[in-house]
Amino acid sequence: MGLRLKIGATITATAALAVLVMGVQVPQMLADREREEMTARLALLVEAYETSGKTAMGAQLGRTDIPDELRKEMAHGRRAFYVEDTSDGVRWLWAGQPVKGGTTLTLVVASRPLIGEVNRVMLQSGVIGVIVASVIGLALASRFGHRLRTSARSARRIADGDLTARLPESGNDEIAALTQAVNAMAEALASRLQAEREVTANIAHELRTPVAGLIAAAGLLAPGRVEGMVQERARRLRDLTEDVLEVARLDNGGEEADLRWVELGGLARRVVRAAVEEPAGTGPPLVRLEVIADVTVRTDPRRVERILSNLVSNALRHGAEPVLVQVEGALVRVRDRGAGFADHLLTHGPQRFRTSAEGKGLGLGLTIAAGQAGLLDAHLAFENHLDGGAQATLHLDAAPTPEP
Repeated sequence: MGLRLKIGATITATAALAVLVMGVQVPQMLADREREEMTARLALLVEAYETSGKTAMGAQLGRTDIPDELRKEMAHGRRAFYVEDTSDGVRWLWAGQPVKGGTTLTLVVASRPLIGEVNRVMLQSGVIGVIVASVIGLALASRFGHRLRTSARSARRIADGDLTARLPESGNDEIAALTQAVNAMAEALASRLQAEREVTANIAHELRTPVAGLIAAAGLLAPGRVEGMVQERARRLRDLTEDVLEVARLDNGGEEADLRWVELGGLARRVVRAAVEEPAGTGPPLVRLEVIADVTVRTDPRRVERILSNLVSNALRHGAEPVLVQVEGALVRVRDRGAGFADHLLTHGPQRFRTSAEGKGLGLGLTIAAGQAGLLDAHLAFENHLDGGAQATLHLDAAPTPEP
């Protein structure tokens, strides 16, 4: 049950309970008042009779047709009160008390129809009150629920990485206080992340010059094992620096796509060819291409190649061969035969500097792929295949082939 229905049901139940309590208590209070009036009137009549020996105001001595319950009470020598409801709908109020001479003095009057009228009016008013309270309760609950749903949507945008999203601030109640606190937290988080990104980008930028010098110096070493090790590690440091700078550019939103008409199958072939030509010894290719249906898409070919290259590299590094690149229309799937993606990646998506389940990698490759896909308005999904292995699916917007 949603919050709107819960609040509405609570207000309705409270109103109904209030009507029920009043419906029980008010008639009981009126009945008690009648009892007090009858007994007080009888006390005056008894005092007058014992003083003057005369009855007045309808009081009767030694009446024999009194109800048995009233008779039994007076038999114990005390004043008694009794209400008698007859079949013709008349409500009789009896009061009696033993007096001197061994007789009784009784007083009987027909009840005023006030209680019945009060019950009828309270029933009508109660029904109307419950309906009005329900309508008001649902209206208030809908207003609060709308504010909470709007705030929840904005909070989900913040959780998904949109640090410019803010919860709408309105009102001066607890919801508004919570909204202000969440917005302040988002502001602080955005400022901190921006500062961290700037520091990381600055460090990577400053590293480019010494890394380039390191690579140049490694080229001057005498050929051999040491020269190969230095060059290989220098290239890795250069690639890492470029990856960090690319992530920083994607975060800052300064990148723009250069859209062109290209065949998606051709892009995939270039990526697979480059992966196969990497130094990996001899033997069968580690990466296999399968084009089920080729299409022409309007996209940025450099960025699509970057996405597919990162997916293939990630599959080779963290998965198991063979790696299959499959083109089917506007879909490109990259699948390996490894243990699959980690649970945190499937739940939250790629996260920079978050290592894989085996503790390898910095998460920059998939982060860059996801960022480039977002820049192209493409959808990049990660899943573990039913037959084993990790599978990443890039979905581009297919477009009709342009006329020559």
